[in-house]
Amino acid sequence: MARNKEKLVLLLDVGPSMHGVLPEVEKVCSMLVEKKLIFNKDDEVGVVVFGTEETNNELMDEVGGYENIVVLQDIKVVDGDLIDILKKLPRGTVDGDFLDAIVVGMDMLIKKYKGIYKGKKRLCLITNAIHPTKDSLEGSKEDQVGTLAVQMTAQGMKMESIVVRGILSQDANKRIMDENDRLLSIFSKKTRSRTVYVDSPISLLGALKTRRVTPVTVFRGHLELSQQMKIKVWVYKKTQEEKFPTLKKYSEKAPSTSKFATHQVMVDYEYKSVDDSSTVVPPEQRIKGYRYGPQVVPISDAERDAVKFKPEKGVKLLGFTDASNIIRHYYMKDVYLFIAEPGNTRAILAVSAIARAMKEMNKVAILRCVWRQGQQNVVVGVLTPNISQNNKIPDSFYFNVLPFIEDVREYQFPSFNSFPASWLPNEQQQMAADEFVQMLNLAPSGKEEALLPEFTPNPVLERFYHHLELKSKQPDAAVPPLDETLKRITEPDLELDFENKSVLDSLCKHFELKENSKLKKSARRLLPEKPSGSNGEDGNGNVSDARAVDSIGQEPVVKIEKIGDLTPVQDFEVMMTRRDNPEWVGKAIREMRDKILSLLTNSHGGDNYLVAVECIIALRKGCILEQVSPSPSLCFCCCFFLNLLCGFRCFCLMEPGPYNNLMRYLYRYCQEKEISTFPKLLASMDVTLISKSEAVDSSNFTDDEARRFLDKIKPEPKD
Repeated sequence: MARNKEKLVLLLDVGPSMHGVLPEVEKVCSMLVEKKLIFNKDDEVGVVVFGTEETNNELMDEVGGYENIVVLQDIKVVDGDLIDILKKLPRGTVDGDFLDAIVVGMDMLIKKYKGIYKGKKRLCLITNAIHPTKDSLEGSKEDQVGTLAVQMTAQGMKMESIVVRGILSQDANKRIMDENDRLLSIFSKKTRSRTVYVDSPISLLGALKTRRVTPVTVFRGHLELSQQMKIKVWVYKKTQEEKFPTLKKYSEKAPSTSKFATHQVMVDYEYKSVDDSSTVVPPEQRIKGYRYGPQVVPISDAERDAVKFKPEKGVKLLGFTDASNIIRHYYMKDVYLFIAEPGNTRAILAVSAIARAMKEMNKVAILRCVWRQGQQNVVVGVLTPNISQNNKIPDSFYFNVLPFIEDVREYQFPSFNSFPASWLPNEQQQMAADEFVQMLNLAPSGKEEALLPEFTPNPVLERFYHHLELKSKQPDAAVPPLDETLKRITEPDLELDFENKSVLDSLCKHFELKENSKLKKSARRLLPEKPSGSNGEDGNGNVSDARAVDSIGQEPVVKIEKIGDLTPVQDFEVMMTRRDNPEWVGKAIREMRDKILSLLTNSHGGDNYLVAVECIIALRKGCILEQVSPSPSLCFCCCFFLNLLCGFRCFCLMEPGPYNNLMRYLYRYCQEKEISTFPKLLASMDVTLISKSEAVDSSNFTDDEARRFLDKIKPEPKD
């Protein structure tokens, strides 16, 4: 329907101060168009960028003054070409004026539709708003914004403003930022506009609503408080799980030139007799049956209809209870929103009065709900008051479905009090656990909460949409790796682990892991008791050896022939244990070395560092176990590969062992590229060279020399 189509203009700040986040802006805008191609393929989108050196817009030609604004794409129906444009946004050279960009976007919508389109029209502004806007020729800037707001409302336009701050705005002028925030707030107050502030790439990906879902009521009727008192309410779904788009069967049998071909695949079923497979059993001779013990009880459609529970449509109050009596983990399914019937003043007042009374008394209501006539099940749930903080938005209720006894799963576990005292955590262990939990707090004091649900996209769905767009242009394209920004949602924060290393060390120290003697011990070779760098007193050994997985001596269940991206350490260990060909050990070491170099050189913001360190630890242990001697051909391959990869010479032909060669190269590489985080991470985990005491035949380094190498890469203490 025409009223459901959206006309959208993207206003994108590409000035120098936005260059750091433009890759994320490109991702979120292209994702917006990708989802429109799936769910709203008739929507129309235009693209305007500001902060460019050149100028290309109609207002500049007509009245002048709108400089450094370029219309990249006029408003048109979404297509694949628009995605390509959004993936390659220009990098501007001047500071943009977002008010001028808003005027250009409004002008495009007005001229395009000239009052003939009454559907949804929207502007989407993405900027950091840290640069001054031009002074108005008549009146103040506030007057200018007020005029724009009136015109925006008259034309039926909405605006969504996403302001990117965080690290990029630390050095900005606070007075200018406050002024710009005040101007944007005027739009929010006087128009149907929304302003969102984000400070991270993850929040930016979730701030722009890439899929527009039209709200649909699940119930319209009376909330029956008693036989004499009823309130007219509307009920919407507040949350609902977003699922994959429905994949449909497609047939290529129809002629490609036919205009009326739907290419749909129709599925039909035939039921045939067991005694005669050629005899088709018609529907009137078939009946459903239910297993009851060893027999099958047939029940006809008429009997099933008679047995069905057919409650009447309606929402009825069963009573009130203290909010503390409703346990949070009893909530089931989706959340519903109860609002008073729009425009019904008496209903709005009644809902507000009851909601505020429930809030004051800390009460919740228990309701019995049947959303539709003929619905076969009854829902019982809890109604929680939602007091509005905005004078323009009335109070409402949230509704959560509660379980019946059949829905509850009770699992009984023994109490800690029944265990012996030696099994209970002591004070130091409890403190270490408390610090570990506090370290992973997503909402620390003084900082904005991380991974807010309203700003965190589903990485699985985002990756699927991206792959679908890629397959539309390259049918044989492989599945791309997960985007680096989305990885931060699904993987631990490396910087957080590094900053809180003392907390992790304390946890490991107080909770000693021991092998279960009852389990069958796997056959494996043992490392020397005193690794390089140990002081011989504490007996803890080298941390890097403790981190390494000690299954190299096990017989592999599955034969791995190549180190993959998903589990490189496990693949390396399996290849090292293969004995069907003497080439496997050398191949495993070469591939692991190449994998480490690839992880380091292709890292974005240090996201691959932790995996690279784990691979280095596994390679170190493997080289010690195999006592790999320096091979001229191996060292030559190492040098040749590194020269091609990094463009500068690596002098490792005469160094003993591929591991020590790699470590010395990594140190020089980090110095050359001014990388400090990776060497610090290596030093913090005591990853050092292999010494003579560990590999007599393949190392020329003493324990002291290996330790000095570790000291060299450790971070210098701050004054």
